[in-house]
Amino acid sequence: MGLENPVGKTFNLWGADYEIIGIAKNFNFRSFHENIKPFFFRHRPEDAEKILVKIGAGKEKETIETIEKRYKSFNPGYVFNYSFLSDEYQKQYIAEQRISVLSKYFAGLAILISCLGLFAMSIFAAERRTKEIGIRKVMGSNEIDIAKLLSGEFTKVVAAAIVIGTPIAYLVTHRWLENFAYKTSLSWWIFALAGLLILGIALLTVSWQSWKAATRNPVEALRYE
Repeated sequence: MGLENPVGKTFNLWGADYEIIGIAKNFNFRSFHENIKPFFFRHRPEDAEKILVKIGAGKEKETIETIEKRYKSFNPGYVFNYSFLSDEYQKQYIAEQRISVLSKYFAGLAILISCLGLFAMSIFAAERRTKEIGIRKVMGSNEIDIAKLLSGEFTKVVAAAIVIGTPIAYLVTHRWLENFAYKTSLSWWIFALAGLLILGIALLTVSWQSWKAATRNPVEALRYE
C-alpha cells in the first residue's frame, strides 16, 4: 500500500473507512500452489459468519456438543455446520493425494510385471546356454563365475534402462514441482538410490535361476539337447 508506519492510519475501502491496528507477518492462507498474496482482516463482529475454536486434544466430541447447544440457543431452526481446519487444508491437496496413491499402486504393479518378465528371461537364457555352461564348468569355471556370467547380461540391460529412465523421471518430477510456488529441490541421491534399488531387485530376481543353472551337473548339461 506504500504506507510508512501504517499502524494507526486509516484508509478507505468499498466506501468504508478502516483503521490499521496491527500488522502480521506473511503466512500461507492458500495452498502451496500459490505465492503469498496481500491479505487483511476486518474487525466487524456484526458481519461475522464463522467462528474458530481451538479444541484441546481428546475433548473434540464434548466441545462440539457444547458449541452446538449454544449455537442452537442463539440460532434456533438453523443447521449447525462445522469442519476441522486440518480437513480444510487437506482438501487443497486432494489431487496430489490421489496421484500419490495411484503412483504407489502402479509402481508396485510395474515392478511385479518387470520381475516376472526378468524371471522368465533368466529361465530362457539358462536353458538356451545349458551346453555352454556345462563346457565352461568342465574347462574350470566355478559356480560363482557362471552365475556372474548369466546375471551380468541382465545387469547391463537394467543399467541401460536406468540411464535412459533417470533423465525422464527427473524432467517429469521437475515439471510437476513447477506447479507449486513452494517446493523442495531434487537431489541427485534420490535418483541414485532409486537406481540402486531397481538394480538390486533385478539381481535378486535372476540370481536364484542363475545360481541354479551354475550348480547344475555338467554331465547333464552336456547331454542336454
